[in-house]
Amino acid sequence: MPTREKVLVALSGGVDSSVAALLLKQQGHDVTGAYMKNWINEDNIIGDCPWQQDIADARAVAERIGIEFHVVNLMRDYRERVVAYLLDGYARGLTPNPDIMCNREVKFGVFRAWAKDHGFESVATGHYARRVEGKDGRPDRPDSTPDVDGANGRAGRPSLPSFDLLEGADKNKDQSYFLALLDQEQIRDARFPIGHLAKPELRELAREAGLVTAGKKDSQGICFIGEVKMQDFLRTYVPDAPGPIVRASDGRELGRHRGLHYYTLGQRRGIGVPSNADHEAYVVVGKRAADRALVVAFDHPDAPGLFQHEVRVHRLSWTGMPLTSPRTLEGRVRYRDPRVALDFSPAAGGTALVRFHEPQRALASGQILALYEGERLLGGGVYA
Repeated sequence: MPTREKVLVALSGGVDSSVAALLLKQQGHDVTGAYMKNWINEDNIIGDCPWQQDIADARAVAERIGIEFHVVNLMRDYRERVVAYLLDGYARGLTPNPDIMCNREVKFGVFRAWAKDHGFESVATGHYARRVEGKDGRPDRPDSTPDVDGANGRAGRPSLPSFDLLEGADKNKDQSYFLALLDQEQIRDARFPIGHLAKPELRELAREAGLVTAGKKDSQGICFIGEVKMQDFLRTYVPDAPGPIVRASDGRELGRHRGLHYYTLGQRRGIGVPSNADHEAYVVVGKRAADRALVVAFDHPDAPGLFQHEVRVHRLSWTGMPLTSPRTLEGRVRYRDPRVALDFSPAAGGTALVRFHEPQRALASGQILALYEGERLLGGGVYA
């Protein structure tokens, strides 16, 4: 049994965080649940935002488990740190990732600070990822079943040990990608109790414990905003900026669009340009800020700008020690994509040149590249 900890669990009202709290309680820790109130859409102007039901479900889970429950208001911080980043990025033609930023700035940022201010030693979430104690920058026991979250004790360890993040055991649910911008200090205070579980096992544990969230559908919306479509969100908060839709091959104007922020590189549906006589569909291959042109081409492997062999990344963040020399690594170019081989060459100013062993499709500026060594998450950077 690991040392008893005072843990604050981020209860979202979903089944994953519910079981995270359940497991910690069963392991004998001093557990408290808290719902992060980050967004209210009371008028339902941009879709369903079921925050009241989520709070009710989170409270019911806490009561069932027998732990204290709080609602922590982080609305101002969320708007300043996540929503502003999201809207600014789309307004500048980028494709930002609010979920990754939410983890760095809110869950393991201001929420973690709130937890520390209130006497908690660690913050737990329902992420499918594993945290293991490192040894010389390597996982100590990557195949061990975690006690709290994979951090097993070891005699003679330093007072501030380092920790590595591994992919979740359930590869279909692995969420390590969303933790790519966390630093070592944040990881040291993080707990991921469900990282060793498969989703069906987790739901069975919830059913056995009689948790109201056992059969609740997983949320697919923007982080803490609810079941909101990105297009609806952008339509509400970013003014339209119309421009031409032009063909990459000859510059011919094929139509008009309402704003570049509604589109992303590689997008095939909803462009507003019909297929040709051979039923070949167009795909977005670029955005031209000078005249607000949306550049399209037929969706072929040789479409200009669609596939990239080499990219630059900036704003690099590391889960442990930074890499300062060229290495062959693996990367996940977006969530749900498999890890792919790449050559990583660090440069000045927190930037790097990345050469993929195989060309990658639709790498949009502003998206996140997560870097791995096998299952171990090393960090991540932003496509320039």
